[in-house]
Amino acid sequence: MPLFELDGRSPRVHPEAFVAPTATLVGDVTIEAGASVWYGAVLRADYAPVVVRAGANVQDGSILHGPPGLVMEVGPGATVAHLCVVHGAVLEEECLVANGCTVLDGARIGARSMVAAHSLVAADAVIPPGVLAAGSPAVVKRPIDGTPAEFWVR
Repeated sequence: MPLFELDGRSPRVHPEAFVAPTATLVGDVTIEAGASVWYGAVLRADYAPVVVRAGANVQDGSILHGPPGLVMEVGPGATVAHLCVVHGAVLEEECLVANGCTVLDGARIGARSMVAAHSLVAADAVIPPGVLAAGSPAVVKRPIDGTPAEFWVR
């Protein structure tokens, strides 16, 4: 797997994590136990840390970047699906950012929330816990507790 030191900071990958051989980790990246980073994903921490918490997964082709002054964090058990761009955001525990989403600087996705495919979460937006958000810009559509969508975030 391509691991690149930058400005004296090197990626740290827990021995119980999986990082695909074609994923790229640059700088101050931390991958915790049980987390996975899949083929073609790029995690770039040249300005601020990128942290993938225990059990989280970053799927194929997604890009995570830590811009100046912001931490880029994927919470425990959270999913960043295929071909997403997540830039300086916090994704809380067990949330799902579906295929092709863009999540911009300072956004926060609440625990066990779902962002629908191809949605755009605007800079500094806050999606509360336990809801479905969709659109461009993404807005809350409804709670997901007790619905079939709950399967995807538990």
